[in-house]
Amino acid sequence: MRFETAQPPQWQAPSSVAGMMRVVILALLPAVGVSAWFYGPGILFNIAVASLAALGTEALALRLRHKPVAASLGDGSALVAALLFAFALPPLCPWWVTATGMVFAIGLVKHAYGGLGYNLFNPAMAGYVLVLVSFPDLMTGWPPPDIGDLDYQRPGIGATLQYGLTGRFPDALTLDAVTRATTLDRVREGLGAMRTMDEIRMHPVFGDFGGAGWEWVNNFVAIGGAVLLWLGIIRWHTPAGVLGGLLGMASLFWLMDPEIHASPGMHLFSGGAMLGAFFVATDPVSSPTTARGRLIYGGGIGVLTYVIRSWGSYADGIAFAVLLMNMAVPLIERWTRPRIYGWPG
Repeated sequence: MRFETAQPPQWQAPSSVAGMMRVVILALLPAVGVSAWFYGPGILFNIAVASLAALGTEALALRLRHKPVAASLGDGSALVAALLFAFALPPLCPWWVTATGMVFAIGLVKHAYGGLGYNLFNPAMAGYVLVLVSFPDLMTGWPPPDIGDLDYQRPGIGATLQYGLTGRFPDALTLDAVTRATTLDRVREGLGAMRTMDEIRMHPVFGDFGGAGWEWVNNFVAIGGAVLLWLGIIRWHTPAGVLGGLLGMASLFWLMDPEIHASPGMHLFSGGAMLGAFFVATDPVSSPTTARGRLIYGGGIGVLTYVIRSWGSYADGIAFAVLLMNMAVPLIERWTRPRIYGWPG
């Protein structure tokens, strides 16, 4: 005789990995659109190349590891890494630079350590640092923001596509004619030339706080980050640590001498501070799991970002700061591990 039995009640996860990755992508898309509006359609080309390279490398790595390909490709983690990596690249970037960074990020940084959930470093930032130090000249293709009063030739869709595919513009254009130094580069160069911040900020590329275009991009990145916080995809500790660490360092030195130190607003609304705080540093795999650990981790990223921007060799140090703090995660976890009730120590 057979008795009908019901399945035992089990707790169901409120969302899947694929679902969370889709939300992350959707939260960043408005900022992608704003970036394309101010800096041209090159970011869309970068996203397309990065996505193809990421999915291709992911599929090859899974096949070599004898893992199911379709299920793993569908989790969206490779696409999120591609989107973050492409967002950090200059809009004018040859396809082989983008592809090289993504092959390294997915093939080595992610799968060499065991795949999703096992990577020690953030794949997108590792790929970005690789191409930044390997192709320094090709990583300077930043056009100024399209705000209407800058003396430069804005490349069209055809010229942007030709440069992305061949690394060359049409004969009527040159890279120097369509690109300019970024806001953080202008601050670094101006301070190095013994100019004051008031003199540096007279250039029309500066807005109310940071770069004229980057202010809008970072605002929409922050809005996307707020959506992730509201939905519970990320916790508040890491973004608060990153922005608090950067804001604290910038405020301290700015109050000491505002003529030779950029303002806190300049640091928050120029470069990749917001992207790093809400979308990069919050990677659940390469960041701590404890609340105190996330605060320490985020604060370290913010402090290191300021140090690299002020005294390092690169104008924006968010990627290097994230990778350096990735290495410190095991130690942070050990320090902040909660004591089990009833156990000494």
